[in-house]
Amino acid sequence: MIWSLVKISIFIAIIAVLSFVAAIVIETGGMVRVEIADMEISVAPITVLFAILLAIPVVWALIYLVGLVNAVIRFIIGDETSISRYLNKNRERRGYEAIAEGMVALASGDSKLAMSRAAKAERYLARSELTGILAAEAADRSGDRDRAIAAYRKLIESESTRFAGLIGVLKYKLDEGDTEVAMKIAEKAFALNPRHDEMQNTLLRLQSVAEDWAGARKTLTAKLKSRSLPRDLYARRNAILMFADGREMIARGERDAGEKAVLDANRSAPGLVPAAVLAAGIKIERSERRTAARILRKAWNAGPHPDLAAQFAAIEPDESPEARTKRFKQLFGNHSNNPEARMIQAELCLANEDFPGARKALGNLPEEKPTVRSLVIMAAIERGQGSSDEVVRGWLTRAVSAPRGHQWVCDACRQVNTEWTPTCPACGELDVLDWREEPESSQMHYSSIGMLPLVVAKLGPPNDAGESDVPGSDEIVEGDSAPEVEETQIIEPKA
Repeated sequence: MIWSLVKISIFIAIIAVLSFVAAIVIETGGMVRVEIADMEISVAPITVLFAILLAIPVVWALIYLVGLVNAVIRFIIGDETSISRYLNKNRERRGYEAIAEGMVALASGDSKLAMSRAAKAERYLARSELTGILAAEAADRSGDRDRAIAAYRKLIESESTRFAGLIGVLKYKLDEGDTEVAMKIAEKAFALNPRHDEMQNTLLRLQSVAEDWAGARKTLTAKLKSRSLPRDLYARRNAILMFADGREMIARGERDAGEKAVLDANRSAPGLVPAAVLAAGIKIERSERRTAARILRKAWNAGPHPDLAAQFAAIEPDESPEARTKRFKQLFGNHSNNPEARMIQAELCLANEDFPGARKALGNLPEEKPTVRSLVIMAAIERGQGSSDEVVRGWLTRAVSAPRGHQWVCDACRQVNTEWTPTCPACGELDVLDWREEPESSQMHYSSIGMLPLVVAKLGPPNDAGESDVPGSDEIVEGDSAPEVEETQIIEPKA
């Protein structure tokens, strides 16, 4: 309002100055003489003033005509839009001003004003790539879903704005949970711009969730070529996708192709536990036991895991407990003091009924780093050494509230999973499951409760109410995270 008042004041001041000048000219006597060569012209001052005022529009008209002639000449030369651009110059100016105002409105959060400015710009400009994007973004910001989708679909019709339109529609399909249509849209957008990082990530995630492993590998390769993914990370994720594809091929009966994919995945990522376990299983079936042992030792050196120990035991399923204990020293190598190795050594001693050896192997784990698994092993050792039921129950009671031990934990959403999968079942991200401890977890890997059925069985039958007399045992074995386990569970491959 203040600016309007200022403009009105300036206009009144200009009118007053012009009126004052006109009054002075009228009151001034005499004539104005103009000499041109030998010719002299005398005119009244007021006539000169009117001539000057009349000359202004004449000069403007001449300038306009000169510009029009120039546009015609350029049209003749080959510029097909020169005349239309010159004639619509004023309309374009208003249109671009409307776009600028709309962009400012979007930045300030006024989506309604942005939508009105987009409509105004569309009336003045024949630039759908500008007005359409502004209208779509304004409708999106205002929450008008139908208008936004219509605007994005209109952008798809033009080749220059097709990619932007596909991204807009894709976002709404993802919000709706329509992943099938979303993946088709993402594939079209990816074909238009394969170097777009956000589109690469979106398509890779959709393909991984849909278990389109071959398509995901192509997208991953595109990320490598566009340098949006480090080579070492590409090698690991490509191995994960290759392993997942190979495992499915084996399940479908395509054993030759599937086994080749699994073995290639293991060579690319030796530390990937599921690939190492399955690759070792393939070598065991082919009677290549040394190769299987080498695969498992290499994976163990990258990170100890109970599944590796279970598969290592499967290499010689009929060996004696003494021979198995001796052979496992090859697996442990320099990692014999690792908590995982110490618990496995204790379980091997338990299988051989060497209870003092099991206690020595377990060391101070139950006191310094208690987990469900280490406490259950300790309860089994106490039972084997003839301790009272109260002592055994004491260890099991501590196990109820103890940390669950290592699990497959998602780095993105912290979801805990009892089994490894290429993508997180909760958030759908690829290669985010890490083998680590999660103190707040309520689920357990099968290795955490491997000894529990043996200990509970030796404590006697349930009481009259049909419940075990071990405090908290129901909580430990509740749910599908506690499968039935035989006495030699830890040294037999998991089904």
